[in-house]
Amino acid sequence: MSDNRRKFLKKASAGAAAVSVPMLWPGVAQAQWANQPEKGAKLRVLRWKRFVQGDEDAYMVNVKKFSEKYGIDVRVDNEGWEDVRPKAAVAANTGGGPDIILSTNDDANLYPDKLLDVTDLSEYLGKKYGGWYPGAQAYCRPDGKKWIAVPLGCAGSMIVYRQSMVKAAGFDAFPKSTDDFLKMMKALKDKGTPGGMALGNATGDGLWCNWLVWAFGGMLVDKNNKVVIDSPETAKALEYGKELYATFIPGTLSWLDPNNNKAFLDGQVSVTNNGISIYYAAKNSQDPKVKEMTGDIQHASFPVGPVGQPTESHLFFNQMIFKYTKFPKAAKEFLRFMMEQEQFEPWLTGAGGYVAPPLDAYAKIPVWTADPKNTPYRDAVKNMRPAGYAGKLGYASAGAGADFIIVNMVAEAISGSKTPKEAMQRAQQRAERYYKV
Repeated sequence: MSDNRRKFLKKASAGAAAVSVPMLWPGVAQAQWANQPEKGAKLRVLRWKRFVQGDEDAYMVNVKKFSEKYGIDVRVDNEGWEDVRPKAAVAANTGGGPDIILSTNDDANLYPDKLLDVTDLSEYLGKKYGGWYPGAQAYCRPDGKKWIAVPLGCAGSMIVYRQSMVKAAGFDAFPKSTDDFLKMMKALKDKGTPGGMALGNATGDGLWCNWLVWAFGGMLVDKNNKVVIDSPETAKALEYGKELYATFIPGTLSWLDPNNNKAFLDGQVSVTNNGISIYYAAKNSQDPKVKEMTGDIQHASFPVGPVGQPTESHLFFNQMIFKYTKFPKAAKEFLRFMMEQEQFEPWLTGAGGYVAPPLDAYAKIPVWTADPKNTPYRDAVKNMRPAGYAGKLGYASAGAGADFIIVNMVAEAISGSKTPKEAMQRAQQRAERYYKV
């Protein structure tokens, strides 16, 4: 074989390894899609504002590709998580607004009758890309049959910590049990390097409160949607939470989603819970001191409590098309285009692991292993419990989640503003208003 031939084959092999080939994806032979967007279509998309710049940049590149391919003008508005939810509710109630809204958790279950049936699109994507994870199905196909939204993924809520500080506190590895986690948090406080997690109405970072309750066997509702938050198991979780809160930096009661990012990057806390955005910000910082922190940042799953199994809670993202849209076929085509491998993989990569995939095939793309610190976030959708655990998702679970019932209960009890019993009773009464409707 000639040298030129060897060089050619080597380059071809390297190129093939670096690029995903659509023909080899799981169910491409079975997946069938036929849809023709309406002539003269225009679309308006409302989505949550990025926490990592690469997310928005890659998303808009894909939007431009779609517009150029189909000749469809697409306007994209970006709002904070706390603003998307009320705007989506207004759109649903008034019958006007964005054609497509990217929102959080089970917001789609607040107004399922206002949303376009996307069963055909979701089944096509599921067949082609290895199937949807159960948690994604629970949020977007609550009756097990009809898809009311298309899953987008989730921002994994993992532990973010400074390895050097954890080691200085006497721990060579991050604790895997709640008992050892508490010991570590106490040791960090004693060292003057405390941790802290959000206790305000934080859409994403307040979800650690679900982990806390579930880790000790508590739950808002049982499998029959009976409210059972006022329980001995929840009481144990709150007593543990009181000890944990005593190790926190002051001010966490008012923390919203941006606060712990800032506190961590400012060096105020050594441990918090967050998506990969803290690590992403450190890697891309122009501040030498912040950039230097990158090597010290590590990620870990939340420790396992007395229930003996992981109880992960992550911020889920859905994509909803409203029935009032004048261009339903164009809207479906937009979501299909954005979820196809040629667009979705570069977007996941651009976001640097901030969004965990809802389809199994996308867990195999290089971004999850190119940097080992990304890997803990890969399986967030696969491993998550829906926010309405252990009941069935619907109007009640969506309303209770939007009302921050669990977060408020935890904040009241562990800070001492109410006794655990008072906090549980208040949460029970608030939840019953939703589940008795």
